[in-house]
Amino acid sequence: MRSSNPSHTGDGQKIVHSRHPTDDRPHHPHGDRRLLRVILAVPVVLLTVVSAFFLWLAVNTRPDGDWDQAAYGGIELGSALAVVSAGAVGALWLAPSVRRVMWWPWVVPAVVLGVAAVARWVSSGA
Repeated sequence: MRSSNPSHTGDGQKIVHSRHPTDDRPHHPHGDRRLLRVILAVPVVLLTVVSAFFLWLAVNTRPDGDWDQAAYGGIELGSALAVVSAGAVGALWLAPSVRRVMWWPWVVPAVVLGVAAVARWVSSGA
């Protein structure tokens, strides 16, 4: 069985084990979280932008009259796609590993867009 003490040669000199130069750097756990936050921010931001786009389409679509079923269908579709993309952000954030890295302010814009899309969908009158 080996001892945990460093080895010695017979003439009183210690044997120095070579180490990789990166082993001497201190490890920063917050640096890992920062990188993971940047990686996870990509889908969160993209899905939030997609949700905002579909909500913008739903809000800016105006039917010409009660007979304009195509416009009402467009409002419903835009609202539904906005809700789905905002819900995807919320579902991603619900994962415990994501919540440890990304705090709730990251999902607030998507939740607000999702609520506004539901309000537009309900108020479309189709």
